[in-house]
Amino acid sequence: MNLLYFHQHFATPRGAAGTRSYEFARALIARGHRVTVVCGAQAHGGLELPFDADRGWHRGDVDGIDVISLPLPYANRDGLVRRGWTFVRFALRSVGLALRLDYDLVFATSTPITAVIPGLAAKWFRGKPFVFEVRDLWPELPRALGLRNPFVLGGMSLLEFLGYRSADACIGLSPGIVDGIRARADARLPVAMIPNGCDLEVFHPAKRARLTLPGIGPDDFVAGFTGAHGVANGLDALLDVAAELRRRGDTRVKLAFIGDGKEKERLAAAAAARGLTNCLFYPPVPKAELGAITASLGCGLMVLKDVPAFYRGTSPNKFFDYLAAGLPVVNNYPGWLAGLIEEHRCGIVVPPGDPVAFADALQRLAADPAARSAMGAAARALGEKEFARPLLADRFVATLTAHAH
Repeated sequence: MNLLYFHQHFATPRGAAGTRSYEFARALIARGHRVTVVCGAQAHGGLELPFDADRGWHRGDVDGIDVISLPLPYANRDGLVRRGWTFVRFALRSVGLALRLDYDLVFATSTPITAVIPGLAAKWFRGKPFVFEVRDLWPELPRALGLRNPFVLGGMSLLEFLGYRSADACIGLSPGIVDGIRARADARLPVAMIPNGCDLEVFHPAKRARLTLPGIGPDDFVAGFTGAHGVANGLDALLDVAAELRRRGDTRVKLAFIGDGKEKERLAAAAAARGLTNCLFYPPVPKAELGAITASLGCGLMVLKDVPAFYRGTSPNKFFDYLAAGLPVVNNYPGWLAGLIEEHRCGIVVPPGDPVAFADALQRLAADPAARSAMGAAARALGEKEFARPLLADRFVATLTAHAH
């Protein structure tokens, strides 16, 4: 099978972003398939490809994957209008590739929802099989986060509907996403749930060592958040937790923010203004290096805004990294991930908007190495049993090959 794979935010392990598409493309290649990935120019994608001036793109081989990178820079900190325009330009250029490249099946993954457009073009105008992967429900999440423009919301809803109705199969990354697809799609549409997964070797507990990050002492207990610092993450909640810890006179527990995003500078400024010296901010780290840092944390932090649409509708990479690293996870919102944590006893779930309960959880973990170790072992076992990347890759490859002509 020759696959044309559209993912605007494609990244490799040399970058500091999620590598799901890279790992799955590599799995396809290992089974004898050919893969061409079309992506944009993400700030932390880790791509260094030669530029083809005649075609106006970067193109090259990345570990066996034929990657076409369109020179359309994108960063989470960009404003709404700039991001939207980048999404549209990527979709339009991708349509041209979908109409002229040689391939057997087209695969498109959101976000953004505009990623569906080249898949629709391939299906409608060339009759190619099309598989659509849904990473977030649109327009439910943007609406829940405050987007009110009826034109934009209507466009998102239309693209979502057309994607579900035109695809030969869909993949959802969480139970809520799968339910959302089935609610709007034809009942006969095959829908597979393939969540994000654990890179068990990259984030191995054996990499645990004393953290040497600036501002951290040998006796500190470090709770880490590793990921995008966006509006959806609701990271002001952690500043409130830090303030509660300071009120208690706790100088041992530190909160480490590792990553980048639109809210990063504002959060750092707010922490400084509040005198929260227990909040430490670090730049994004390439995945190959992040594994050892994550494994060396005291616990991992799962934080999102208290939005019901998130409860079953997200599949954050960082959660699976924490599992792989054998970390207890402290989670502050209900839903399927909270259910996993409670069922497998691999962390602590606290109520949304409750810095006292959150601070209690961190102090409990800091004071009880035995409980911390037991939760971490349970986290690693869960990652190995249910979310190992090879297991999910097998499911992914089977879903695609079942629909190729």
